[in-house]
Amino acid sequence: MPHGGPDGGDGGRGGDVIIRASVQLNTLLDQKYQQRYIVKRGGDGRGKNQYGAVSPDLIINVPAGTIVKNLETKEIIADLTEDGQQVIAAKGGRGGKGNAFFKTAVRQAPRFAQPGEEGEEKELLLELKLLADVGIVGLPNAGKSTFISVVSEARPKIASYPFTTIVPHLGVVKLGEYRSFVIADIPGLIEGAHKGRGLGFQFLRHVERTSMLLHLVDISFETPRDPVKNFETINSELEKYNPELMKKPMVVAGNKIDVMESDEKLKQLKDYCKKKKLPFFPVSAATKKGVDELIKYLSKEVMRIKRKKTEK
Repeated sequence: MPHGGPDGGDGGRGGDVIIRASVQLNTLLDQKYQQRYIVKRGGDGRGKNQYGAVSPDLIINVPAGTIVKNLETKEIIADLTEDGQQVIAAKGGRGGKGNAFFKTAVRQAPRFAQPGEEGEEKELLLELKLLADVGIVGLPNAGKSTFISVVSEARPKIASYPFTTIVPHLGVVKLGEYRSFVIADIPGLIEGAHKGRGLGFQFLRHVERTSMLLHLVDISFETPRDPVKNFETINSELEKYNPELMKKPMVVAGNKIDVMESDEKLKQLKDYCKKKKLPFFPVSAATKKGVDELIKYLSKEVMRIKRKKTEK
């Protein structure tokens, strides 16, 4: 319009891609099936001072415990451990400036504008590490699945052959109305797990997130091997994977006392734990014998660890 002055409105900025942790989610299955996310572009600026609409942010919800990494460099961008914790994975583009933005007392009729900028484009790797208070470790068939099914509502597959559990299971152990803690069954650990043997390599990372470890050792007649050697085998794998794991509080449970051939294995493992100053509990996950005492002890230890963290 003659003598109307500049009236080109600014363009709207592009939205950010935000990755947000949620305790309502347990897996990265959604991201497995949708691996490409595109934010809606900002609106164009127009004449008559019509400003472009700002594009809304795109929020990708992931389970708490998700690590966000750069796919190429494997550099950790964020470690989302708490509900609601979030990170801007890719920033949206800046909106352009219309000619009205450049009007000044000296330059009253600018005939130029500033174009907008493209948003960021990134390739990311999402890795989930389970968050649990107690991680159950042990050789295949040590009774981990049976134990977690007895003490919580978790219902893993249970059978008498190795590697029946091929994914970690989380269970909530409740003691009374207000006390509870989260327990995780870490499957697939065998000798050589730190090198990728068995299923252990893909699950060893979950052990890092636990506050303490419960080591189940089979002392039944079904296992001819030395229980102490079995115990040391798993501990060796944990240490080779990450030496810091051996600094975690550890409780040992001699499992399957209901099907012992004699007290020899029980005494052998008990004496070893006494020598190493490790808390030891003889239990039977199948009959629940000794389980209550073990759970009460674990609950007290979890509370002690949480208090210690709070004091820091």
